[in-house]
Amino acid sequence: MKHLTVIFLVLYALQIKGQSLQLHYDARHAIDPANNPKNFVSFQFEYLKQLDTGKTFIKPGTFLLKLQADMSGDQSSIGKCYMQVSQEVRFWKPRIFINLQYSGGLGVTYPRQYSYYIQNTYQVGVSYPFKIRKGYFSSVLNYKYISYKKPSHDFFYTLYFYQGLWNYKVEFAGDFSFGTENRNHGDEFTASLHGKRFIFFAEPQLWYNINKTVACGTRLNLYYHILSPDNRTQAYPTLGIRAKL
Repeated sequence: MKHLTVIFLVLYALQIKGQSLQLHYDARHAIDPANNPKNFVSFQFEYLKQLDTGKTFIKPGTFLLKLQADMSGDQSSIGKCYMQVSQEVRFWKPRIFINLQYSGGLGVTYPRQYSYYIQNTYQVGVSYPFKIRKGYFSSVLNYKYISYKKPSHDFFYTLYFYQGLWNYKVEFAGDFSFGTENRNHGDEFTASLHGKRFIFFAEPQLWYNINKTVACGTRLNLYYHILSPDNRTQAYPTLGIRAKL
């Protein structure tokens, strides 16, 4: 199964030039063995395209597709799959966009009865791209709906960033996101909980371009109230290689 997934991602990516396929080694078990049963390899495909020309009535902006497969399952099989897709659009001259997003996925555990869904999440709001010196940013504020049995309605903020250093030999990029969600999801595990909880997620990345196609680097996965209900921050760095396709 894992080999078929890798082949699919590679074949799909080869049809879309200018995008990236990433391979990461996540050492979270070595850093936090009490909460992570193993280290694992993670594959990530990203397709990012900016279409906005400002010449037509409907002006589609940035489109993002992200697919991720974590080989964290039994015998290094796929343990988690995740997908995120977003599209921006505007009907006016100011560069403020309507932002539409969907994300979801699933996770397989051992024993199997603890497997789970990453609930369907729908977002709509506004985004504003801007530049500070040589850095590129996009500020996104959305209304977020999570389809738990007891749905959660919240506001969610994300800051995307990118900067090339030393004539783009080094690239610093990623995103920081925070918001709230219901403590009670409408299931037996959270039935006694009430109110909202603050959540935070970030994945800053640093890449060194070996040539125009291949780069090596690292990604820092930061979580708060994402993987665990405990009031603590979890930080897991990776070692990665990236191919621009």
